[in-house]
Amino acid sequence: MIHYRKILELRAEGISLRGIATSTNHSRQKVTEIIDLAEKKELVCPLDEIMTDVWIEAFLYPEKTLEASGRQPLDFDYIHQELAKPNVTLSLLHHEYEAECRTNQKIPYSYRSFVRHYSKYADKHKATLRIRRKPGEIMEVDWAGSTAFIIDRDTGEKLKAYVFVATLPCSQLSYAEATLSMDLQSWIRVHNHAYAYFGGTTQIIVPDNLKASVTKHTSQELILNPTYREMAEHYNTVVMPARVRAPKDKSSVEGSVSTVSTRIIAALRNTQCFSIDELNEAIEQKLADFNQRAFTRKQGNRLSAFETEEKFALSPLPATPYKLSVWRTAKVRPDYHVSVESMFYSVPYEYINRQVDIRLSETLVEVYFNHMRVASHKRLYGKFGQLSTMRDHMPDNHKLFVDQTPEAAIEWANSIGSCTLKVIEYILDTAQIEKQALQSIFSLKRSERKYTKYEIERACKMVISLTQRPTVKSIQTLLKNNKKNDAEQTLKQNTEMTENNYGFTRGASYYGGEDK
Repeated sequence: MIHYRKILELRAEGISLRGIATSTNHSRQKVTEIIDLAEKKELVCPLDEIMTDVWIEAFLYPEKTLEASGRQPLDFDYIHQELAKPNVTLSLLHHEYEAECRTNQKIPYSYRSFVRHYSKYADKHKATLRIRRKPGEIMEVDWAGSTAFIIDRDTGEKLKAYVFVATLPCSQLSYAEATLSMDLQSWIRVHNHAYAYFGGTTQIIVPDNLKASVTKHTSQELILNPTYREMAEHYNTVVMPARVRAPKDKSSVEGSVSTVSTRIIAALRNTQCFSIDELNEAIEQKLADFNQRAFTRKQGNRLSAFETEEKFALSPLPATPYKLSVWRTAKVRPDYHVSVESMFYSVPYEYINRQVDIRLSETLVEVYFNHMRVASHKRLYGKFGQLSTMRDHMPDNHKLFVDQTPEAAIEWANSIGSCTLKVIEYILDTAQIEKQALQSIFSLKRSERKYTKYEIERACKMVISLTQRPTVKSIQTLLKNNKKNDAEQTLKQNTEMTENNYGFTRGASYYGGEDK
């Protein structure tokens, strides 16, 4: 057996290669090979008690044990690298390994031995083991059970601060931030900051079943908070909440919460912070120490494991962080408006008395019906009771009323004819109150529903010829009379045409009698 431990210890004491070879009775070439390999794999003195010659040989030459069995050796670096890819599992890699063995006429390892050998390799050589977690796949999030405090400058009162924790299970890298509330707005904000801290997004978020993330979670149905679902869609990730009363579903963050409570919250128990920003600065320093703290049973730390094992697998961040929006429901009022924080926004009048969903952001108010957007408004701020009404949302008669301005009246009259224009100009010029004149003109405009433009223009021409003071009432009377006269004239013409068309009918005169 080669004296691996003695070779490394003598080298650490500064003994030359010739001296080490003489002391251990090994060739200088073999001694040089062992020392170079140990330096490459960062195996340095002092060595732990468990690092016997057998342990060191298995660490430096893992393939020796496998080759001695006569089976096809395993390429552990390849296996570890392939497991980082989406949808690649040890079962798939073992299947490919078996196919390669059949091609090379070698004896393959069973799946159980395959997994066991890889586990030993990963425990010794890598900071993470990819059997359970894939890099960049999951981010587990939760609130810490313990709370921090800030001090009110005016009263000296201690105010609770709630600590949010996010953990990447593969590398165990964690993020922590304190907030003064656990409401939805704080929940979304800390998620934005967590993704910014990690520098990318994961495929899945695993939260607890708090109201800010989950509305309803049963074995048959899962309903997410609409805002939280929208945030996940913005980051192109999927929310998979832990089962109710099943903390093992997010065991990594549960463990990190416990450690963070000790290493950060408890460590800051004697630190006086007078604002949430000061507290988060202190947490940031403790968090850096926490993530750079060496593993107890593995080489490296959380940050180094993240940099080498997981960072590459994260999806890129969107161009802009998610902007918080809040969802509400409302019933469309009879005036085709919805009330939002004492402000009123219009929707198409066809949705009167319908239940709609409303999405509120800092700048926009969007109204949805059956997941389809039917209205969008710029959000109103300031004095209560303001209205945002779009003309397209109004019924036709409301549009006519809203459109009543002197300019619009003249434009309409000009589209009818010159006589109508003279009448409208006269009414506008002679009215004592503009609103009264516009109401009269509006009444005349509504006549367009029953009468053609030609009929309105003819009535205005007749009014002008009869009086120098035309009124809307006189025009409406003429329209009615003209309509009646036209109908009588048409009926008479039809009768005459009927008699002419049927002249071959023999009357009494034909037979020598008298027509009655």
